[in-house]
Formats: sequence, structure tokens, C-alpha cells
Amino acid sequence: MLADLVLGIHFLFVIFVVGALPAVWIGAGMRWRWVKNFRFRAVHLGAIIFVTAEAAAGAVCPLTMLEAQLRHEVASRNFIGYWLHRLLFYSFPEWVFITAYSVFLILVLVTWYFVAPTRQK
Repeated sequence: MLADLVLGIHFLFVIFVVGALPAVWIGAGMRWRWVKNFRFRAVHLGAIIFVTAEAAAGAVCPLTMLEAQLRHEVASRNFIGYWLHRLLFYSFPEWVFITAYSVFLILVLVTWYFVAPTRQK
């Protein structure tokens, strides 16, 4: 059960990293003020920098390692855990992930330029 909780947190992290970018662009078009929130944008940028650096260094994600360690204790996976795992993990060569994360990081940096965050006073 704890492994499924870690998997759920991992899934939410991925949703944040991937979903925040289109949300910023949509929000900019709709003039939503929250998409320019500096803290939100800094956390998002930091998250994709971490993921990209981790992949480039060949490191395993800490959440993936924790889940794997917990799975040794509990062999079964519930329905939601099974599908979240299927959505998150793919079998591609490492260079595919490094390239995808790097391109995504560049898109996030370009977004910082065109939809610049603002610091609140």
C-alpha cells in the first residue's frame, strides 16, 4: 500500500511537470494571473531541471527507487497502482528520455521568456 502511495505521488509530480507548461500558455492566453506566479514557475523550472539532470547523469529517480524497494515487501499491486505504473514507466533507450527531457526543459525556458513570471511585492 505504501508503494502505491509513492507511485501516486510520483504520478502527481509527472502531471505537474508536464501539465504546468501547457497550463502556463493557456493561462497566458486567457490572462490568468496565477500563471505568472514566480514561486509556481520557479518550482516548475526546478523540477524539470532536476529530472533532466538526473537523466543526463544516468541516475535513477528517487521515487522510482523508493517504490521498487517497497515493492519487495509487498508483491501485489492494486488496480490503480497497476495502471499508474503502466502510465509512468516505458522501456526506451536512455537517450530517448534524455532528449525528451532536454527538449521539454528548453520549452520551459522559452516559456519563461515569452510568458515571464512576476515577483509579488
